[in-house]
Amino acid sequence: MRIGQHILTSGATTAAEFGANAAEAKARGYDSGWTNQQPGSWDPLAVLAAMPDSPPELGTAVVPTYPRHPVVMATEALTAQALTGGKLTLGIGPSHEWVVTEQLGLPYESPARHTREYLEVLRPLLRGEHVKYAGRFFTVDTQLTISAPEPPVLISALGPRMLDVARELADGTIALWVQPALVADYLVPRLGEDARVVVGVTVSITTDADGVRENSARELAIINELPAYRAILDRGGLSGPADTVIAGTEEEVAAELRRFADAGATDLIVNAVGNPRERARALDFVPRVFAG
Repeated sequence: MRIGQHILTSGATTAAEFGANAAEAKARGYDSGWTNQQPGSWDPLAVLAAMPDSPPELGTAVVPTYPRHPVVMATEALTAQALTGGKLTLGIGPSHEWVVTEQLGLPYESPARHTREYLEVLRPLLRGEHVKYAGRFFTVDTQLTISAPEPPVLISALGPRMLDVARELADGTIALWVQPALVADYLVPRLGEDARVVVGVTVSITTDADGVRENSARELAIINELPAYRAILDRGGLSGPADTVIAGTEEEVAAELRRFADAGATDLIVNAVGNPRERARALDFVPRVFAG
């Protein structure tokens, strides 16, 4: 089981903050550090270059596909791969209609088909191949000459069709709002034994687990309105994203994290919640659960 730390980009005011957060993750013993694309915030691939003292792996979880042509994504990814010394794992996904159409004014059509075509263009470009492609969404005739090793590619696959795409064209999935049972009974069988199953987890070490979940339910209310997330919550029999929050004593948190490992998750991305002292305590604790 590999353990990653979510390195927040929203709210940051300088690139130095990213570097400091990555250095802290490395010092804590995390295997990886992850960023994502927040509306109005920093570019998730560009900030990786501001993390010279970082864990062995740096990933994006995730970069939306619709706003970036796959040639642009490949160019940015290989640039980040070169600048980070080969640490990149590229996580991408179609995002949500609320973001793509309502915020950006772009059509959000056939996300599984769009993602399939995207990968059919992206992956050979990352390998340095000349791509000549004509599909519904993309027509490409080009090659990149950036000298960098091909990064692993993960996609935010939750539904059956997206998981098929992940199994056939990606190295695995990045999943949110799931519990261990869904990993074992749904994600792992759909993806196969060799796939990476990266699960984002919200963690709090607290004596008020109910209070943490109630606060999370308020802050994450929008998740219930996003169809892909609502579908995975329903598939897991959950009322909302707060049901996936791991909160309690150190012993309770450790037991729940180990359940993910037993279920077949290969990686966890930890997002600690609470005040700064509580967040630091949780971030310090989680790597020790799997140490040795």
